[in-house]
Amino acid sequence: MPHPASRYLAEGPRVGIRHFTYEDGAEFTARVRESKELHHPWLFPPDSAAAYAAYAGRLIEDPAKAGFLVCAKDDGGIAGFININNIVEGAFQSGALGYGAFAHAAGRGLMREGLDLVVGHAFGPMRLHRLEINVQPANAASIALARACGFRLEGFSPNMLYVDGAWRDHERWAITVEMRTSG
Repeated sequence: MPHPASRYLAEGPRVGIRHFTYEDGAEFTARVRESKELHHPWLFPPDSAAAYAAYAGRLIEDPAKAGFLVCAKDDGGIAGFININNIVEGAFQSGALGYGAFAHAAGRGLMREGLDLVVGHAFGPMRLHRLEINVQPANAASIALARACGFRLEGFSPNMLYVDGAWRDHERWAITVEMRTSG
């Protein structure tokens, strides 16, 4: 008997990754509202239907962006999200990652597995060469995730991004295809 095609772009033991859809809005925004305390002051994902539609639309329609939902395979629920922004082709073949776990899934290793799958997808089918993560220095969980997935610290940028009403310092973490294939 043939197996049905997976709904995921890539799968690990506990999670699968798939692209955003407009139909994910209700679950996504409910998870965002449940996770406000976890996300503040680092990120502010959309928490209303209209904001989600605009956000998902950019990820779905803009070729310089790719959005991925990290879904638990046991129930298909959304555990978090990982976006590749500012995708540049040509000689650069690079993108900038942003991500967030939802409170119900935080601390369970699901985002570690999901980020590993997204990196593999970016370096495989997407044919990118380099990915960057920009993280505020006090965001220990995000730095730990970058480090656990093999990203290296490459630098520090003062007043790099405007977040939560002020220009914030960020550490720059990166990984290349060569780093991933060399172990």
